[in-house]
Amino acid sequence: GQRGDAPQAEALIADLPAEVIMADTAYDSDRLRETVAQKGAVAVIPNNPSRARKYPLDRHLYAQRQLIECCFSRLKQFRRVATRYEKTARNYLAVVTIAAIVLWIR
Repeated sequence: GQRGDAPQAEALIADLPAEVIMADTAYDSDRLRETVAQKGAVAVIPNNPSRARKYPLDRHLYAQRQLIECCFSRLKQFRRVATRYEKTARNYLAVVTIAAIVLWIR
C-alpha cells in the first residue's frame, strides 16, 4: 500500500531485452539508471527537479511515451479491464485482448 513503484523497477527490467527504457520522473534514480546502462540500454527518464546532476533527455523519444499512456487510458474505459474482475492472468489477458480488438475496430 505505501510502497512506490520505483523500487520494483529493477526486478521488472532484469530479464527484459530492450534498447530503450522509458519512465516518468518518479523513476529518476542513479541506481535505476546504472541498471539500465549495465543492460546496454538507454534510459529515457526526465530529471527530477531537485536533482543536482542533470542527465540529457531525448525529448522526441520521450514524447512517444504519450501514445502508450493514451492506449492504457482507453483500455481502462472497459470496466472489466479497469477493475480486474478476472482472477487468472490467462482470463485477464483475454479480456485485455478483446478490449484492444474493439478499440482497433472502432
